[in-house]
Amino acid sequence: MKAVAYNKAGSVDRDDALVDITLDKPKAEGRDLLVKIRAVSVNPVDAKLRQGREPAPDAWEVLGYDAAGVVEAVGPEVKSFKAGDEVFYAGALNRPGTNSEYHLVDERIVGNKPTSISDTEAAALPLTAITAWEILFDRLDVMRPTVQGGKTILVIGGAGGVGSITIQLLRALTDLTVIATASRAETKAWVKDCGAHHVIDHHEPLAPQIEALGLGAPGFVFSTTQTDKHYGDIVELIAPQGRFGLIDDPGDLSIMPLKMKAISLHWELMFTRSLFDTPDVATQGKILNEVATLVDGGKIRSTVTETAGKINAENLRNVHARIESGSARGKIVLEGF
Repeated sequence: MKAVAYNKAGSVDRDDALVDITLDKPKAEGRDLLVKIRAVSVNPVDAKLRQGREPAPDAWEVLGYDAAGVVEAVGPEVKSFKAGDEVFYAGALNRPGTNSEYHLVDERIVGNKPTSISDTEAAALPLTAITAWEILFDRLDVMRPTVQGGKTILVIGGAGGVGSITIQLLRALTDLTVIATASRAETKAWVKDCGAHHVIDHHEPLAPQIEALGLGAPGFVFSTTQTDKHYGDIVELIAPQGRFGLIDDPGDLSIMPLKMKAISLHWELMFTRSLFDTPDVATQGKILNEVATLVDGGKIRSTVTETAGKINAENLRNVHARIESGSARGKIVLEGF
């Protein structure tokens, strides 16, 4: 089968940063589905791993953590799917990725693809939707208001893949007032279109802009990017006893500034459940089915903004470069081999 992989970590501006290769077609065993991949999308985690995770000697590392496709075969222990089912999912960090013609995935982290949208639109959703769902409802627990500002949330990096779907889930499932950050005219428009009530500029100090809105201090803050740059502002603007969540990788983050306001800190990594095979790992399949219901019910929509051609090394290198530039809006998807 065709696949795209790398065997030496490093920068994207090398011809061998990602390479077209041929691998043996895998076989479904246990609770695995063998999925024929129809579309994939690219996430910041793809670029981070390509830059820093060195494959074993003489081994190929296949990336890709979002996919839509059709079940080709099932393992003997599979309970919820059959050959021919259309699915979407985000894969696992400790297994080969989705940038291959066929892919093995544990059925427990797979959802039924929304019926009302294309494979391309569906492939944009899984990783970001699970991330947003978990940070909002499992970590920040936004359905339980904070003592102050419990009806307001600030989403930093509202135009990215995670930010885009976070805003939509908040509008579809809560009555919170959503403040999101964006900087360019097109990203500000995108964030508003996703449902943000207010948009502020993350190239300017955040705390004065929050104060100027006249809404009071938000009880919830979710930072998707550049947390270290905004950390001082976050501590200043969040309400006492607020809840602060993040998903990026700040170089150094002291928790001491959070003490005076008794702010709770919540990390989110959507791969944790599959990485540690937690007892609740099947929650992710349920989340994806809830997302599919919301999509088919017209409550939320795909965040795909661009289709970058076929799944091959050249196109994936170009998309990785876009992701690394920090200029991407929504999600970029590739279709077929």
